[in-house]
Amino acid sequence: MFSDKLFAVCLKYSRNYQDAEDNLQDSFMTIFSKIEQYKNKGSFEGWLKRITIHTVLQKYRKKSPLQFVKEVSEEVEEEEELSLETYNFSIDVLLRCIQQLPDKYRLIFNLYVLDNYSHKEIAEMLQISVGTSKSNLSRARKILRDQLEIYQNKQQKILINESE
Repeated sequence: MFSDKLFAVCLKYSRNYQDAEDNLQDSFMTIFSKIEQYKNKGSFEGWLKRITIHTVLQKYRKKSPLQFVKEVSEEVEEEEELSLETYNFSIDVLLRCIQQLPDKYRLIFNLYVLDNYSHKEIAEMLQISVGTSKSNLSRARKILRDQLEIYQNKQQKILINESE
């Protein structure tokens, strides 16, 4: 019943389709082992999603310690939002670009932008400072912006070549 929605969560946090399948399987194993801990408070789907996100994060921590870029200074400027309206691409293209981000950036980008966690919550979950979370988010946005601009430029060149 929830596998499609949880797979979508896994796909956001995984490097590729196969990793997402593995993460979904691991998440369901964790969910089934902790099902008695759900106390009918809040959304069941929300509880499943949190378990899935935490399972994926634990897997990354175990696989290889993530090396987060330490904050550059105490005050990281809030960077202008990545405005998706200025680009012309499908959700598949965006997902592929997100999946290509280095693990540390992809995790923070997804937690903050797509799943609405605060920098404080991310810092606690990943055992990093708030400033480090902000720095890594800023770098993730810059990489994504660059990737999307490259994609858009390639698309424009294809259109120009086709019209000639």
